Amino acid sequence: MAAMARPQSPPVPIRRWSESGWSETDDQVAAEEPLQLLLDGKPLSIVMRTPGNDLELALGLFWAERVVTDLAQVRGLRISAEAGEEASQVRVEADLVESNQVDIQLQPGAGRRPERSFLSSSACGVCGATTVESLTLDFASLPAGPVIEPAILPALAEKLRQGQAVFDRTGGLHAAGLFDRAGSLQLLREDIGRHSAVDKVVGRSLLEGRLPLSNSILAVSGRAGYEVVQKAVAAGIPVLVAVGAPSSLAVQVARAFNLTLAGFLKRDRFNVYSGAERLSSAVRISAT
Repeated sequence: MAAMARPQSPPVPIRRWSESGWSETDDQVAAEEPLQLLLDGKPLSIVMRTPGNDLELALGLFWAERVVTDLAQVRGLRISAEAGEEASQVRVEADLVESNQVDIQLQPGAGRRPERSFLSSSACGVCGATTVESLTLDFASLPAGPVIEPAILPALAEKLRQGQAVFDRTGGLHAAGLFDRAGSLQLLREDIGRHSAVDKVVGRSLLEGRLPLSNSILAVSGRAGYEVVQKAVAAGIPVLVAVGAPSSLAVQVARAFNLTLAGFLKRDRFNVYSGAERLSSAVRISAT
């Protein structure tokens, strides 16, 4: 499903240097604005994100934080009319909150209401769970399977890049793409923060009743940090591949929850840090 059209930031006048000298021109930069998330009308979190698909972002983040564990727990969403978003699966009231706000309203007694705010930036998601031990209180280990042909994984990086329409204009956005077991792109979202792009993918999947995504592959641009691995585990995604490197905590969490984690995705190779048994023809090589 294509991403909704998002407002663009105005071009920025710049000076550009090349071998022929200096010139003056305009450059399109990626939009970054704060989004205030409210729960039942009460402020809960501030998220720095690229405007667009804000309902998906809010629902995906609330899913990862276990505020919402079933779409039926959501009785309504409130968003500013200028956002131009709708979700047929739940009631959306427009023009009832200020710009750059989303208010998620839960059914009485449903969902988890955090005792404190959780914050997120475009650089790194700061999640409520900070250790592997605390994560196990909310998430179960991923079941075995499915088996994926490893030869399809290198092509996912280029497919992800080809789907980044906003990156083509700005060069400043990350992407998260959901692929099926054959490597076909199912859903792609862009954001200035890779973890927010993942939240948008998960939020859309929640709206479409597709969670858990037990037969899907998640590909992300850049590195695979802890917060991206946590969100994959929360969504039931068994395979996560990243264009860049994983962090040590990402590897630790992936191994603890039986997530297949691959990094340094290139045209002809990649590294597997966890869950190699999901990749057919994977060979265990003893260190020499």
